[in-house]
Order: sequence, then structure tokens, then C-alpha cells
Amino acid sequence: MPIEQLTYAQIAERLSVSTEAARAIVRRHRLPRSRSNDGKTLAAIDLEEIRHKPLPVRSPRGHRSVTDVIAALKARIQSLEAELAAEDRLIAELENLRSLLEAAQQPARSVTSRTWLEMSWPERWRWLRTTG
Repeated sequence: MPIEQLTYAQIAERLSVSTEAARAIVRRHRLPRSRSNDGKTLAAIDLEEIRHKPLPVRSPRGHRSVTDVIAALKARIQSLEAELAAEDRLIAELENLRSLLEAAQQPARSVTSRTWLEMSWPERWRWLRTTG
């Protein structure tokens, strides 16, 4: 195909791209340019020589609006906070059970007159509360 003198709009139409993309193609291939009588830029181009394949059109962020993303993040935060609160309750229950187990595993101390005298007053009160 022979070299043609085309405007950016004509190049864009033939290659199925925007006029800005056509301008970038002309610049990238360093094609000679000139001005027409009406002030438009003409580029000397051989369309068969240029193998341009336009990229598929895609929207930024996969069609998700910012408010949708924020709502999803807030919902995730709430679910994580609920899980954390449940974990905290379980930890408190386990600590209570551990202290009860430790208390149950301590051998019962029989009190004689001698051991009573060796005990401190807080220990005596504790023994009286547990046996009383």
C-alpha cells in the first residue's frame, strides 16, 4: 500500500484508536509530519507497514467504586473485631480454668498446732475460708 498523507483523526479511524493514540503512534515511529492548508497536521504513513494492535479496553480498578471498596473493608473490620472479642473471652475462660486446676492440684495441708504456728496470718485466714 502506498504512503498516504493522513490527519491524526483519519489515522485513528483506520486503526480503531483514539486521536491521542494515533498521535503517539506517529511520534513513536518518527513519521514525517507537515501542516495542511487548514492548519491540521498530516503524517506520511503506510498503514500496512504499521502493525498496530489496540489493547482491550479496561476500566481502572475492575469496575469497583471507591465507596464499594470502603464498605467491604468496613464489613471485614467489623467481622475481625467480633472474632477478636470472642478470642479474648476464650482466653479469659482458659486462664480461670487454669487457676482452678492449679488450686485443685495442690495437696491439702493438714493443720497441726505446729504448722498453725508456722503459718502467717494471711495463710491462716485463707485456710479457715477454704475449710470453713
